[in-house]
Amino acid sequence: MPNIRVLVVDDSVVVRRLLSNMLDEEPGIEVAAVAANGRIALAKIPRVQPDIVVLDVDMPELGGLETLVEMETAFPGLPVIMFSALTQRGADATIEALIRGAADYVTKPSRMRSPEEAQEVVRRDLVPKIRAICGRSPGQTAPSAAPPEPRPRPRVESRRHPIRYLIPLPPKVIGIGASTGGPRALHAVFDKLPAGLPVPILIVQHMPPLFTSHLAQQLSKRSNVEVREGEDHAVVLPGQAWVAPGNRHMEVMRVGDEVRLRITMDPPENSCRPSVDVLFRSLAEVYGPSTLAVVLTGMGNDGYRGAREIHGSGGRILAQDRDTSVVWGMPSFIANNGLADRVLPLDEIATELLRRLDLLRPD
Repeated sequence: MPNIRVLVVDDSVVVRRLLSNMLDEEPGIEVAAVAANGRIALAKIPRVQPDIVVLDVDMPELGGLETLVEMETAFPGLPVIMFSALTQRGADATIEALIRGAADYVTKPSRMRSPEEAQEVVRRDLVPKIRAICGRSPGQTAPSAAPPEPRPRPRVESRRHPIRYLIPLPPKVIGIGASTGGPRALHAVFDKLPAGLPVPILIVQHMPPLFTSHLAQQLSKRSNVEVREGEDHAVVLPGQAWVAPGNRHMEVMRVGDEVRLRITMDPPENSCRPSVDVLFRSLAEVYGPSTLAVVLTGMGNDGYRGAREIHGSGGRILAQDRDTSVVWGMPSFIANNGLADRVLPLDEIATELLRRLDLLRPD
């Protein structure tokens, strides 16, 4: 297999050197070129033919977002990973870039004790994403086998709904899990949803603090659905959507006649916090066979075990298909292990949700 060729775009000489040295040490990866701003990068792409671009968000002359927009037109299909500062401005620009087509993002290390520590932080976050997005045939990255079972954790068990209904019950909640490529996929789904949905929507998108609040704001601004970041003990009502806060798990619990959110700092699951598994388990517990879950594009297997509990409780699960996923990891575990009610291209998922909510208008 030829090496994955990376174009590094950043206005900082120190950052370009850090990324170049780190990536060139990785087997199967090489830095094809570096560029100090977006204008230079656009000129170099036809000459160096990179497989992927690591693109700084904040640059002079032509910034990351503007460069991304031009790349989408001039070089469609060239994947881009945004390299973003963990700031309000960086988070807002990164979410905008992800919705506009960037495949993923990595946050720049801050407050590191040494350049070596910073390099290792970037290596841990960036290299797996480069390999997942590029080191594969189109749309294929994840194995289909179920992940090994974790060591059991003590948990209070309550009554399940063991009957698998031949005719699905009307959904009373929609749960969505996503990771790599998720913001754009979420936007594609929410763009087609009307106001006044008869059910709530609960979302886990793998992101750090600050970024999740910006994601909620952008989805709310660009769609007909009110989207907010999850708040502990908030009442879950129809017509609203909640995004799990970064570095917090989000689950639902029944309190009397109400369903409320529970936001926790419980240990990460699948190396993730928030975790899709945590949310999905709670949906199976509270809503049982009236749960409708959706697993969108993403690396890894987070969501598989929770989806299995939803399936076992009589709920239904939709999975995004291989061809429209940036990384077919999370949905592949649902599709290939018999948990998916349907496997659909991204542009059909919202229509399927409306059909199951009996909201489709007749032609």
